[in-house]
Amino acid sequence: MNMIGLSSPKIWFVCGSQHLYGPGPLQEVAENARKIAAGLHAEGGFPLEIVAKPIVTTPDEIARLCIEANADEDCAGLILWMHTFSPSKMWIRGLSQLQKPFLHLHTQFDRELPWETIDMDYMNLNQSAHGDREAGFIHTRLRLGRKVVVGHWSDPEVHARIDAWIRAARAWHDWQGARFCRFGDNMRQVAVTEGDKVSAEMTFGFAVNGYGIGDLAAKMNAVSDADVAALAAEYERLYAVVADLKKGGARHESLLYNARQELGLRAFLEEGGFKGYTDTFEDLHGLTQLPGMATQRLMADGYGFGGEGDWKTSALVRAMKVMGEGMSGATSFMEDYTYHLPAGGEVVLGSHMLEICPTIAEGQPSVEIHALGIGGKDDPVRLVFDAKLGSALNATLVDLGNRFRLLVNEVESVVHPALPKLPVARAVWACKPDFKTACQAWILAGGAHHTGYSYDVTTEMLEDFATIAGIELAVIDADTEIRAFKQDLRNNEVYYHFARGIRA
Repeated sequence: MNMIGLSSPKIWFVCGSQHLYGPGPLQEVAENARKIAAGLHAEGGFPLEIVAKPIVTTPDEIARLCIEANADEDCAGLILWMHTFSPSKMWIRGLSQLQKPFLHLHTQFDRELPWETIDMDYMNLNQSAHGDREAGFIHTRLRLGRKVVVGHWSDPEVHARIDAWIRAARAWHDWQGARFCRFGDNMRQVAVTEGDKVSAEMTFGFAVNGYGIGDLAAKMNAVSDADVAALAAEYERLYAVVADLKKGGARHESLLYNARQELGLRAFLEEGGFKGYTDTFEDLHGLTQLPGMATQRLMADGYGFGGEGDWKTSALVRAMKVMGEGMSGATSFMEDYTYHLPAGGEVVLGSHMLEICPTIAEGQPSVEIHALGIGGKDDPVRLVFDAKLGSALNATLVDLGNRFRLLVNEVESVVHPALPKLPVARAVWACKPDFKTACQAWILAGGAHHTGYSYDVTTEMLEDFATIAGIELAVIDADTEIRAFKQDLRNNEVYYHFARGIRA
């Protein structure tokens, strides 16, 4: 199944040179650049196509290319490489206008030098060691955020690093003009799910707007009984549905109601062109229960989601879904819920009331119905499962008032005892570097209790994403030490306060 609303833009491969070398060498430069772009596309296994653009050799050519990139909705970013020496003052006007992300690939056409035949003609033609340093200086002088990847273009490690950036660039491209829907407001009195939606649109390019839950109820009521029955039958084919919810069971009407919720939500989201949404159990007028399995299945199709009106997490989950496209697909909305604290064996039990994506499930989920415990509505239907084991990460996007911070903790999903009295989807993980350090660092950084949880997305992807967005990144991993982490946060307070002036 293709992810909803996901386009497949291109990555432009741009090679810089100059006219100092004459037409013959420039033809060779152009041909070598085409071969590298084609080789990357053929061998890298990237989620987006890399296309070679004509080589640029003058300030006007560079400026025109950057303006064209800005205007082309099918361009998600640029890979820049200097085959020869490209005097970097030529790039100032173009790069000063460029609004698309770029990666600087520091490579050369030949992997090995022809030691016995190398002469000055070869040296002049193959001097990216020279040209890329010139380019790097002007990128730094202009204070441009970018990724630098070093190594021969055929190297699998180089491919892996480019792949991480392309996934981040695709997620950024997906955010531009994206729409996120809030059914109602956020949960009352909660701080971390609030935020400045104007600042978010200025910073990230997506829009968040509110819609009445009654509008959703109207969409649900418009769904035909036949369509509802067909979707409920599909549930019985796909999942282990408990007997009470099956056709003919005592509570089958609740399964039909979930199907109506899902079809109504899909119709509303598709009609509005939304890529994610939020709801809250405190605003359900016109609905008899909070959407549970409906939301879980919509997330599996690529919609972002945040509980209790948390639009920042909804947008982040969507971005992480896009980054992981073509991989296992295992990314979900998540919440740090409670702890198991034996000395030296501390773990986190992550879950939510209902809305955990089945893409992270180990095995076939079961479809069950239980009381929610809050909200005062009917018992909701939900998919119940344990998350798969393995390396994962939690990421959260928080609004600090003067800026946004992306916070990441690398974790390991671990085996845990059965949970017969906890009928929700859940994951249990050990934090890196250890429980006490990770939780202390998370709280010091102002991390939210809602996260995007993924087995696909890597810290490198999120680092690239933060660089593209121009926002702060704080990472908690195996190397984190509290004293240094606290100092990094203090340094970031100063840097991001003055960053706009520094870039001038």
